[in-house]
Amino acid sequence: MATAAATRARRSDVAPPRPPTTKGRPRVNRTFYLFLVPALVLFTLSITLPAIMGITLSFTDSVGFGEFQFTGLTNYLALFSDPAIRSSYAFTVGFALVTVLLVNVLAFLLAVGLTAKIRAKIALRAVFVLPMVISGIVIAYVFNFLFSNSVPQLGQAIGVTALEQSLLANPDLAWVTIVIVTAWQAIPSALLIYIAGILSIPGEVYEAAAMDGATPMRRLLSITLPLVAGYVVINMVIGFKNFLNAYDIIVGLTNGGPGTATRSVAMTIFTGFTGGDYAYQMANATIFFLIAVVLAVVQLRLTRGRNAF
Repeated sequence: MATAAATRARRSDVAPPRPPTTKGRPRVNRTFYLFLVPALVLFTLSITLPAIMGITLSFTDSVGFGEFQFTGLTNYLALFSDPAIRSSYAFTVGFALVTVLLVNVLAFLLAVGLTAKIRAKIALRAVFVLPMVISGIVIAYVFNFLFSNSVPQLGQAIGVTALEQSLLANPDLAWVTIVIVTAWQAIPSALLIYIAGILSIPGEVYEAAAMDGATPMRRLLSITLPLVAGYVVINMVIGFKNFLNAYDIIVGLTNGGPGTATRSVAMTIFTGFTGGDYAYQMANATIFFLIAVVLAVVQLRLTRGRNAF
């Protein structure tokens, strides 16, 4: 008994002091606020206040400077009857859906291959993630040259009529080039997430399935896919949300053309800011912001409780 009491006394002597509490909660060290306040001030001045000002101006006839008058919901009502706005939303949503499906299918297949027992897989992973570190506008200009010059020359050489003219000048096919280039840049980030998910699966699971006679395709469908479902959801939601903001690649490839066939919502908003439709496009930006908020809430709901990260 005396020995146990002495041991407890020694432990109490070396135990670190507990932080003072207020109403049962640990008191936060004031030093943390010194790091929080500057970031909070910058965030408020650079994001929160401009957003509030922009939403306020969306209810006016402002052109971005000078005097203005409040017009109520006039700008918002006009948006729903504007064919150019509807066209930009239709293109953006359709482009985002097609691209997110293409990116995730290819990224998952590449991740399966790059986690298999193959030679030089580490070097191959480094090669496949290179597009992620290149600027989107640079990529767009490079592919613009390829689609405008190299691809037509190749089409003439092999006798493919559909490729003899630039796809960028075809109103029906220009969107395909944007999907290809956007996917080429977006696949690496999704690939890294899928690789992390596949590597987190215990090897014993695959060994047990192999001993039971499961084929590689059966192991892929019954083990890999179900266990990386959380990663699939994250990649799909984040990718769709990012593709809705497509701008730089579209500017570098088609500049919204031919005509307005490939003009995204972001491009429509920025073009309107410099074209005298400031308040009108600010209303458009407000609606687009609300859509992004809804997607963010959906993302949080879908990823809550998943063990992806």
